Amino acid sequence: MIDTAALRAEQTEKAQLIVRSDRLGFTEPEWIAGADVGFEQGGTITRAAIAILRYPSLELVEYQVARIPTSIPYIPGLLSFRECPALVAAWQQLVIKPQLVFVDGQGIAHPRRLGVASHFGLLVDVPTIGVAKSRLCGQFQALGDEVGDLARLIDKEEQIGWVWNSKIRCKPLFISVGHKISQETALNWVKRCMRGYRLPEPTRWADAIASRRPAFVRWQSQQG
Repeated sequence: MIDTAALRAEQTEKAQLIVRSDRLGFTEPEWIAGADVGFEQGGTITRAAIAILRYPSLELVEYQVARIPTSIPYIPGLLSFRECPALVAAWQQLVIKPQLVFVDGQGIAHPRRLGVASHFGLLVDVPTIGVAKSRLCGQFQALGDEVGDLARLIDKEEQIGWVWNSKIRCKPLFISVGHKISQETALNWVKRCMRGYRLPEPTRWADAIASRRPAFVRWQSQQG
């Protein structure tokens, strides 16, 4: 049996360690990563992909994929305990260690302020940003239809992130502090890493690698 009460208590404790201000250690990074997690074989295998991009060109220069046995079942609100072991395994395989990581998932935009981006950032001590495709908690004012429309994501009278229209006729992104970065800087870096798609390049590439999408297959073929 999984002691969910103990895991929730651990989340609450770890959330107090999350740094919500800029402790980036760089002015302009050389390497930015994207991280994405999925599941295979009926959820029994956790797959994590990390893509390393050179900044500012945002070209893919390295990737690692880790597949490990899934440690706990899916439990709402406790996803980071399920995803982080594979993320750490992929991180340990990297030749190039990035200075900033975009994680496909929530940062502090989580009921106990510890989504996978925050949890992973704390574990590997690197600045992280949560870039999620859906809302986990919080409320926001409805956005218009224009690219760039922005709203604050609020939970219990606290701003926990941004809701941002990144591409026309697409659902918005939910951007939140992961670790060692401020709300404003997190949003700014996501904007700086857009290249016309709904997702910023780091998580778009991580998703492409994890799912073997055509863009990644083409990139592989070009590597000789």
